[in-house]
Amino acid sequence: MEILLYLGGVVFMLIGLGLSIGLHEVGHLLPAKLFGVRVGQYMIGFGPRLWSKRIGETEYGFKALPLGGFISMSGMYPPSTKSAPARGLFASLVQDARSANDETIADGDEDRVFYRLPVWKRVIIMLGGPAMNFVLAIAIFTIMASGIGIQQASTTVASVTECVLPAGTTQQSCASDDPAAPAAEAGVRAGDVLISVGGERVRTFAEASAIIQRSPGEQLDVVVERAGERVDLTLTPVAAERGQVDAEGRPVLDDQGEPITRTVGYAGIFAQSEYVPQPLATGPELAIQQTGAVASLVVNLPAKLWNVGASLVTGAERDPNGPLSVVGVGRLAGEVAATDAPVLNRLVVLMNLLAALNIALFVFNLIPLLPLDGGHVVVALWEGVKRAWARITRRPAPKPVDATRLVPVTVVVAVLLIGMGALLIVADLVKPMSLLG
Repeated sequence: MEILLYLGGVVFMLIGLGLSIGLHEVGHLLPAKLFGVRVGQYMIGFGPRLWSKRIGETEYGFKALPLGGFISMSGMYPPSTKSAPARGLFASLVQDARSANDETIADGDEDRVFYRLPVWKRVIIMLGGPAMNFVLAIAIFTIMASGIGIQQASTTVASVTECVLPAGTTQQSCASDDPAAPAAEAGVRAGDVLISVGGERVRTFAEASAIIQRSPGEQLDVVVERAGERVDLTLTPVAAERGQVDAEGRPVLDDQGEPITRTVGYAGIFAQSEYVPQPLATGPELAIQQTGAVASLVVNLPAKLWNVGASLVTGAERDPNGPLSVVGVGRLAGEVAATDAPVLNRLVVLMNLLAALNIALFVFNLIPLLPLDGGHVVVALWEGVKRAWARITRRPAPKPVDATRLVPVTVVVAVLLIGMGALLIVADLVKPMSLLG
């Protein structure tokens, strides 16, 4: 059964990836057709064709390697002019790119080419793909946060500890000389719902915890609901040393690297977690937060990749915030699906992985290098700058920018991307990361 669940998680992520890639290309396809550009192909995957069907002038299909997708637009670049035979590797690559581009321009459709569009239309077409991934991520985050909810500690008591254990102890059970926990001594039971603490009505466990923590040694009146009835209790929190943590839950250290502790009230109450639906604005907020995290990773990508390579050679632990390949994401999805946890919890984690994957596609495709979408945007904007300068200086309009001259750069970037993908796949196979530690 565990193997089937694992495979189910992998399949879930593969289907999600295929949907994400397909919608990315739809984001290019729709504005291209809206602006009159002839689109010859809409393909999901690369390599040998598995299936295709022509509808109108466009061939839709799937290819063997589901690692991306593309649409073939007529006249991505200006047609080539007659010139002497190319000499040298890069010159040949440029000539091949021009020849392939010329083949996309059908007779009679010379006005339905990409390069003739106004700059703003070209930018919209190229940004349509990443924008679709961002919208999909927002939709997933919104369903997850507002439809299902985010886990929070509720006012329902999950358990009550029997004694007060020293901070930092590895002791798992109470000894005879350990002092009784205030909650147990007061008669608080698992299943009780906290109504008020210290005369203050509490709506969340955080509110109840804050009152207890600021009241060491003080007698507090506690009202709970038990089996539909209100029960009055008296609770006196004990003073306990607890380590301070930051907003991300990490221990706060002093100048000597030692944990900083503070005296707080302690009762020994542990709350049940429940999914609490969030406002609709939470989805976009989560998407923006994830975008910042992925952008930071991309900026530090060379160092991150170096660390991945070093972990393969030295056996050191991989950075949990480092990059992953499709293989790594699939393994994480399988691990989550097979873990011993409530189905809803596993579904939420899988949805979070899929949303994060779409944010990664959004950010990565905006990198301003060909063959990525961001590179095509830069080419279009550069042409717009040249045209604007010509108008300002009252010069003739410049010729369209011939991006085929950047084919050598494109090839170098493609090789680097393939190398990065190969490194991450090997790392995810040999030394995979785990969400469960």
